Amino acid sequence: MAVHEGSHRPVTSRPGHTRPAPGTADAARTETDVLLARTLAVVRLVLGGVFLWAFGDKAFGWGYATPGGAAWIDGGSPTKGFLSGVSAGPFESTFHTWAGQGWVDWLFMLGLLSIGVALVAGFALRFAAAAGTLMMGLMWVAEWPPARHLSDGAPSMSSNPVLDYHIVYAVVLIVLAVAYAGRTWGLSALWERLPVVNRNRWFH
Repeated sequence: MAVHEGSHRPVTSRPGHTRPAPGTADAARTETDVLLARTLAVVRLVLGGVFLWAFGDKAFGWGYATPGGAAWIDGGSPTKGFLSGVSAGPFESTFHTWAGQGWVDWLFMLGLLSIGVALVAGFALRFAAAAGTLMMGLMWVAEWPPARHLSDGAPSMSSNPVLDYHIVYAVVLIVLAVAYAGRTWGLSALWERLPVVNRNRWFH
């Protein structure tokens, strides 16, 4: 129970609850916790927007990474261009074989959509982190940053042999899940009340 200096009166926010007195270490810690939770929520929303934008552009051809007429909805493949352009690494031929395959397109697009929705809505963040880390890992392998040269001998222009934006995204996804970032400005509280989720802590 928090008290003002020089007083024995508790500082209460509502009946049955107390809040730290202003200017105390506990109050500063509480303010920091709130600020951190809101900061992580902003990061969650921004990263969710990245995934949803990628889905929308590839699905509907908004004219950025995907030109009009080449969208998934128009019969284009959201994976063919990227995977057929893989030109380094031990799995180059495997990715070329996967390029444009229907099952690969569906898995990729559903992954982008589900991860984006989970992040923006703020629920099932552990599922999102697992799926997103797998996706980022596969894309990292496809680009193969450790290579100094492409298969045709040209410089790879890799800026770092290990750490690139795929690794950064994966780490951020994991941090958001571990920190329960969906509890602030998200639906995580409702998600965690579902019986199957409540019985299985990993689902949080």
